[in-house]
Amino acid sequence: MRNNFKIILVKTLIIIFFLISTANTIEQFNFDITEIEITDNGNQFKGLKRGTATSDNGLIIEADIFEYNKLTNILNAYGKVEINDLINNYIIFADNITYIKNKETVFTQGDTKAIIESKYNFLSKNVTLLRDKKELYSSEFTEVKDDKFTQYNLNTFRFYIEESLLKGKNIEVISDYTKSSGNRDLYTYKDGIFNLKTKNFNASDTKIFLEKNIFGLNKSLLSINLEENNDLTTNQNAPRVYGVSSSKKGEITTINKGTFTSCGFNDGCPPWHINAESITHDSVKKQLIYKNAFLNVYNLPVLYFPKFFHPDPTVKRQSGLLTPQINSSEILGTSIITPYFHVISDNKDLTLTPTIFDSEIEMLQTEYRQQNESSSFIADIAHVRGYQSYLSQNRNSISHLFAKYDLDLKLSNFNNSSLKLNLEKVSNDTYLKIFDTNLIDKEIKPQNQNSLNSSLNLYLNSDDYNLQTGISVSESLSGSNSDRYQYILPYYDYNRGLGSNKFGNFNFSSSGYNNHLNTNSIQTVVNNNLNFISNDFITKNGLQNNFGIYFKNLNSLGKNYSNYKNSPQSEISSIYNFETSYPLMKLEDNFVNYIKPKLSFRFNPGSMKDYSGANRSINTDNIFSIDRLSIGGDSFEEGKSITAGINYTKENIDDINKYFSFDLASVFRDKEQKKIPNSSTIRSKSSNIIGSANYSLSENYLLEYNFSLDNNFNNLEYNSVAATYKKDNFMTKFNFIEENRKIGQTNSLENTTEFKFSEDKYIYFNTRRNRETNLTEYYDLIYEYKNDCLTASIKYKKTYYQDRDLVPDEQIYLSLTLFPLTTFEQKVNPNLYRNN
Repeated sequence: MRNNFKIILVKTLIIIFFLISTANTIEQFNFDITEIEITDNGNQFKGLKRGTATSDNGLIIEADIFEYNKLTNILNAYGKVEINDLINNYIIFADNITYIKNKETVFTQGDTKAIIESKYNFLSKNVTLLRDKKELYSSEFTEVKDDKFTQYNLNTFRFYIEESLLKGKNIEVISDYTKSSGNRDLYTYKDGIFNLKTKNFNASDTKIFLEKNIFGLNKSLLSINLEENNDLTTNQNAPRVYGVSSSKKGEITTINKGTFTSCGFNDGCPPWHINAESITHDSVKKQLIYKNAFLNVYNLPVLYFPKFFHPDPTVKRQSGLLTPQINSSEILGTSIITPYFHVISDNKDLTLTPTIFDSEIEMLQTEYRQQNESSSFIADIAHVRGYQSYLSQNRNSISHLFAKYDLDLKLSNFNNSSLKLNLEKVSNDTYLKIFDTNLIDKEIKPQNQNSLNSSLNLYLNSDDYNLQTGISVSESLSGSNSDRYQYILPYYDYNRGLGSNKFGNFNFSSSGYNNHLNTNSIQTVVNNNLNFISNDFITKNGLQNNFGIYFKNLNSLGKNYSNYKNSPQSEISSIYNFETSYPLMKLEDNFVNYIKPKLSFRFNPGSMKDYSGANRSINTDNIFSIDRLSIGGDSFEEGKSITAGINYTKENIDDINKYFSFDLASVFRDKEQKKIPNSSTIRSKSSNIIGSANYSLSENYLLEYNFSLDNNFNNLEYNSVAATYKKDNFMTKFNFIEENRKIGQTNSLENTTEFKFSEDKYIYFNTRRNRETNLTEYYDLIYEYKNDCLTASIKYKKTYYQDRDLVPDEQIYLSLTLFPLTTFEQKVNPNLYRNN
């Protein structure tokens, strides 16, 4: 009995021990698995065929296989492991993991992914998780992405989960990983610590590589030989900032002992850079502030700034000083332009531009801009005080006003409807020429320095018709004050398609104006046109034919104008045109040959206004046009005529830009028409022979030749040659124009030559000689060194003409452009290169 009792007692103790051990295991982990194996007297548990193990402190582990040693309290999990901490809000994915429960430490083996607070994604290898300390770290390369599209690449890292602090070495930070490499910022650090919530950080050995196009395109690279740039969006700039250390706290980022440049990478030092004791970025003010800064050009300090600031590259509009500019002029002297930009509101701003001269001249220019939802307005006003004209000894005040207003009317019945206002006014005839380099260079600035135009125009465009109407005032900046203005009050142009059929197209147009010019000369015209232009019809033998019928109703009234009477007049006129051509083609191995003889028969049964004294030019491009004399506003070409011409073209099969063409044409009449412009040469019974030739079969040669030979074959009344030669880095172009007899009295020769010594150095020369007066009009010589961020040039300009305040001039300029900072241009003292 005693032995049986002992056996029963031992068995009972074993069962109790087993139950206690099992209970302890259950307290540490709760397993939910498909299959379990228990070995080693219950000390070793193995879970198979995937399941979960839930710890007593909220950790859920899912895996294919579990191995748990209850004596060491270590859990190993294998195969597609997922760790989910519901309390601390993170998930870890790994191939295999080891969980030391007593130390609350998890080790992962192989590729590991962690998602922290659904904000931060970690991709790493062999990661350690300290659950009690809430730290995650690895000595392997790690990629971290946050919910703001920022990416951190680190060779080693340690992440403090509770504080969202990331610490690491050899760090790369990408500003927006969704963008391509050239369109985002890249930051590199030797080591640093980053707060992923606040974006504050402290780091050493800082290098910041900014987005390539953050400053826009360097337009100076596009200024010459534009046709050689295949991709104008390509930018060789590599804007970057280097620093010994850097930090960010709140809205302030500081780079200590910083260096900034926008130049591309090369083997040596960049063409220019700025060294500063510190570079501070204020993200609230959006400013970059430099302390104790030196501007270096090819490593040579050239300027020192104790402190200066400018808007950061993200700023599109911010009040502050803009890039200054230095100018020099023989008439005005040296000047410094110091523009200040001021933001008034979201849609309004202005630029105040005082110009400081080394003489007694004072200039203030103001540009105001306003952009509304459906309209835009810009005004440019300037006042100059103390200007002394070359023709006067008195100092006067002069000024200008330029303005432009565009309004989208958004009328429902029209595809486009807009109102445009343009104002141009100066108080001195040579103002635009003398102050050319001092004026703000915007599209509002008049492009023609010899005339001004102000207008108010209404544009209406629909599927059925187009209408343009308005008023305009033109002012010539030369001639007597009484005859320099032209007022068109008002004018209109109306066009409407009347439909088409299998025979051709009908079109109606109407135009009119009230033109007041030369003090007391007035023209009032209403011109109605009805036209029919047939479709081409081709005969069996290959003749290509078409015809046009043109009717005009002219209503006119004139005062002191030779072509119009003083009483209202209404006239009806017409012209009929029939064209026939015989196009031929011959195919060769490498070329296609085209030849096209053409005849035009036109007949006007009525008369025309007298344009005999008007200056009109006929060439092979317009000789077959129905309005080749540009008089369609009130007349058709008078009489009967036959225009005969022929075109020959030889074209490369593989490249249509390689070709040779030759055109000849002439006009024949039954009698001379004396109201046709004499300069056109087509008023006679037999006109000049008009011709042109274009040679573009070679990559190196381009020849354009136009001529007008009198019908006696004795005199070339018009002769122009444009010859271009290109070879490697050399280009030269000659333009020769000669006009004689009826066509005019012009004889000039112009040459432009360029030579590129290398990708960054070239020389440019341009001159024109008036062979009629046997005088050279000007010389322009430029030597330029240019790369992606720096342009340095020497410019020699010499002019020989005089125009009121403008006098013959000879100047040498030194120019330096540091992209995107500023442009300096300085005139060389003439005493240095002239003999006294």
